[in-house]
Amino acid sequence: MSLRGVIELAETLVPVDLYRKMGVVVGTQICTKYMKRFTYKILPEGFYLLDAAKIDERLRIAAKFLSSFEPGKIAAVSVRVYGQKPVQMMCKYVGCMPIIGRVTPGIFTNPRLSHYVEPDVVIVTDPRTDRQAIVEASKVGVPVVAFADTDNKVDLIDLVIPANNRGRKSLALLYWILTREILRNRGILAPDQDLDVPPEAFMAIVASSET
Repeated sequence: MSLRGVIELAETLVPVDLYRKMGVVVGTQICTKYMKRFTYKILPEGFYLLDAAKIDERLRIAAKFLSSFEPGKIAAVSVRVYGQKPVQMMCKYVGCMPIIGRVTPGIFTNPRLSHYVEPDVVIVTDPRTDRQAIVEASKVGVPVVAFADTDNKVDLIDLVIPANNRGRKSLALLYWILTREILRNRGILAPDQDLDVPPEAFMAIVASSET
């Protein structure tokens, strides 16, 4: 391994092997033009692999960006089931607004609705399943941060974090890292301090019959 490679591995937010173990780098068999810049390899089975260094870099940028907002003005969204517990856990630690399950039209745009909220920034788990939240945020000029897989379209998204946004383990690790880094940036955690729970605590629980 080159000296540059050693330095990169030493500076990642978590070991590169953990990104791989949790499936964060595993994309789909489809890759959009925009997302191709974040990939580095195609497996024989046709799956694209995402570059762990680029994932790590975007997580740092996203955490710094999100930490500049008041916690209560950050809306974290997940229609996808595997993203709902990670979102809830991040909101528990950071103090942001969890929006899980179906996103009702008008949630960011119609003040007459009882569940209307006014976030200053929105983070979504999947640009496809969370499309309603993205459209709503765009209408009111609220920036959107999104985890995006290789097959995702990223129009209306201001900051893309390339990652496997379907996997249960992947989403747990991604939101755990993001939570930790936001708290570090805000001075709630020391620069080298971890959360008081491991990434597995952010993982969605599934029935024993499910894989």
